[in-house]
Amino acid sequence: MIVEVHELDRAVLLWRVPRGTRAVSTAVVGGGIGSCNWVVNAEVDHDYHRDPVEHLLEITAQLRLSGRGAGMVTAAEVKRYASATADRGVHCATTVGLSYPVFASAPHDEVPRSVGTINTFCWVPVPLEDGALVNMVVTATEAKSQALTELDIPGTGTASDAVVICCPEGPGEQFGGPRSVWGAELARAVHTATLMGARDWLSRNELKGLWFQG
Repeated sequence: MIVEVHELDRAVLLWRVPRGTRAVSTAVVGGGIGSCNWVVNAEVDHDYHRDPVEHLLEITAQLRLSGRGAGMVTAAEVKRYASATADRGVHCATTVGLSYPVFASAPHDEVPRSVGTINTFCWVPVPLEDGALVNMVVTATEAKSQALTELDIPGTGTASDAVVICCPEGPGEQFGGPRSVWGAELARAVHTATLMGARDWLSRNELKGLWFQG
């Protein structure tokens, strides 16, 4: 799956998915399950205060995108995205920002300091039923969290992570869990890409000690 890099106010990643694609998405634009023509991952400032929906609609207009798609934002450097492809053609690309990792069940006593986040885009080359698509989101999240655990990052993700999983339309696979055929492929691709992206982020930042200071 080829990604385009566009330079607007900040860098933007764009995937133009094949005609007849549908997606499950947790993105701020194009969330839910439905048809999908494109996926955008836009870089923003760390002190970002804009309405992300309005901002992403401006970006899609600048890129002359039409139809339904999915749009994400992140303060991570999107041009440093990491990607991995599993044996059966499942593809994952992720942008990783780890300035504020959190555990999912931690007390809600602090507001995130930035919009640094982990955004994940995946392509599965076979049709998936709705239940399998939703299960794929869980599988991708588990694989992401596994990668963070292996790197001793104190969190299961960040407070604003997003995931978009695309596949062809049509009757399809019923299962998307980590031991299903296609879920296992997705898990390996997400795990590898997240490890690569997180290692790159850690190599360029010195915040790890601050995570444990409370």
